Amino acid sequence: MSTSTATGSRFELGKHDMMVFILVMSLTGLQNAITEVLPEFSLGPLELGVGGFIFIPIVLVLLFRTYWAALAVPVGEIVFGEILLGEFDGLGAMEGLLLIPVCYYFAAKLLQDPENSTQLAIVVFLAEALEEFLAMWIDVGKVYVGVEQLEAVPGLPESVLVLEGVDFITQMAITGIVFGVIPALYLYPKLHGKIEPLLGMEPFEGRRGASMRSGFSVTALAAILVAFPVALAAEAASESGGAINVIWEPAFLETYGQMFMAVPIVLSAVVAGIVWFRASRSP
Repeated sequence: MSTSTATGSRFELGKHDMMVFILVMSLTGLQNAITEVLPEFSLGPLELGVGGFIFIPIVLVLLFRTYWAALAVPVGEIVFGEILLGEFDGLGAMEGLLLIPVCYYFAAKLLQDPENSTQLAIVVFLAEALEEFLAMWIDVGKVYVGVEQLEAVPGLPESVLVLEGVDFITQMAITGIVFGVIPALYLYPKLHGKIEPLLGMEPFEGRRGASMRSGFSVTALAAILVAFPVALAAEAASESGGAINVIWEPAFLETYGQMFMAVPIVLSAVVAGIVWFRASRSP
């Protein structure tokens, strides 16, 4: 049984780690594809929508506690939410590919007592808040460096800081709390200690009463500080169009309509089902 979630290296990529990677990737792609077809609502000048059922990828990262599990989250969004839909921008995808894994992994390491619901709530909220906060400043940076125009919202001040700040608050209220913390508080205890052995991983036992400070990693924090400017540069280069880029845009949705959204939903569900079937039959 792999020990990457316990005493071994969390960057080790063995057979079981690859199965975890594919499972997290497919389930993230599935939830991302489903949220794409959900409607958005307007409340005055605000547009309210579900940014994603982020409790699914975050809970999986907390269960397996490896960098590869965290990396599988943006990869799932890219494969099933961009490439399969024919909307892939290589440089544009770098923001999520760089920020999501380091933010989720940093937050996951802070959970030291799996039975502590307060720690769990803080970690789930922090994982999403870190990624959204950095993404907000990337959007602000793109406007200030002149590669993106400010899109004014009627009823709100024409300030990129105000607009991005309001969007951050609404996203954290809806995605971070309603579809993040609340369901995670129920799902994590139900899965902890049960799903990991099926995939050949040792459950993280932690230590009852342990402080989150004992899980603080300077290296993981440094990775966030390095990833942020690189992600900003990649986004700016993508918007300006003056850099080498890989673009795949056959625009399947425009050609075949919204029914084409069934393709990533079905494929991601099939991949997740195959991995789960093989895991459940493994000795």
